[in-house]
Amino acid sequence: MGNMTIASPERYREMLESARRNGYAYPAINVTSTQTLNAALQGFAEAESDGIIQVSVGGASYFSGQRVDDRVTGSLAFAAFAHEVAAKYPNISIALHTDHCAKPYLDGWVRPLLAHEADEVAHGKEPIFQSHMWDGSTVPLKENLDIAEELLDLSAKARTVLEIEIGAVGGEEDGHRADIDEKLYSTPADGIEVARRLGLGERGAYMAAFTFGNVHGAYKPGVVKLRPELLGEIQREVASVAKAGNLGSDYTDAELHDDKPFMLVFHGGSGSTKGDITAAVHYGVVKMNIDTDTQYAFTRAVAGHMFEHYDSVLKVDGEVGEKRYYDPRSWGRTAEDAMAQRVVEACVELGSAGKALK
Repeated sequence: MGNMTIASPERYREMLESARRNGYAYPAINVTSTQTLNAALQGFAEAESDGIIQVSVGGASYFSGQRVDDRVTGSLAFAAFAHEVAAKYPNISIALHTDHCAKPYLDGWVRPLLAHEADEVAHGKEPIFQSHMWDGSTVPLKENLDIAEELLDLSAKARTVLEIEIGAVGGEEDGHRADIDEKLYSTPADGIEVARRLGLGERGAYMAAFTFGNVHGAYKPGVVKLRPELLGEIQREVASVAKAGNLGSDYTDAELHDDKPFMLVFHGGSGSTKGDITAAVHYGVVKMNIDTDTQYAFTRAVAGHMFEHYDSVLKVDGEVGEKRYYDPRSWGRTAEDAMAQRVVEACVELGSAGKALK
């Protein structure tokens, strides 16, 4: 491909289809700064993996400057920076994504971005982001899908992919809390309803995060009870309803992708067992969000630097410290390398390492 650019809409769909067809998934790395963005790019390049880099609602605000606190500004600044620096990494493709947009943020974040991208497309350009997430997990399914339908039409105009979430994810992210209970498990009936309302790709490309016990944040082993086989049940039931012609449209077996009608997303994967991850990918997960583990890798390396060079980064007992150790680039490089390493690990674990599309 020569120089890597941010994935075109066609290339992104090719990435997602390749993952679904060949049984691997892309790490979707949350970033909050140009340092963490550069670390993610470095990791994907080292792993020879295509990938997804994303900003959350809080991450987008933070990118704009903490006193500006504007999600659209932060998102566009992140994307513009990413387009510039990503072009220097040969032979991998990266998609940019906005993560977890709950209902209160739609009008101030994802809708303006989709309008901006539809305008870019109308003027013959490519959209600045490749996908956006609508997180309707806190509203009833009907309302969730009413909004998803409207956003899917807008996404088609913007040539972006929509991500939806069905069911609740436990734990806490960006101030949203959910309990750890039976609401964390989606059902095949939910899957059939999604396919009825949104189609299976013919009305526009979308990814679905069905919940199977997922929890955001860091937990000790045993707290989170994931049931990845639930994803397999959802896929099989929806495929059989589609094949029987009971979704209101015609599908051929080829279009059903070997009984994986949905491109699935895995949220709250930090601390999951290798077995759960492998099973989820087997059932059609093509994107797995990673935030907690990469945050820790970055900050752990900063802490290590500060402890190791304590007398140099602090002016202790009237001394002057040592500039080369408190220069933000000195600890920044260490932190970026550590985070990049964790991204490589994720690519290996999800099977995307070495599979960058030519």
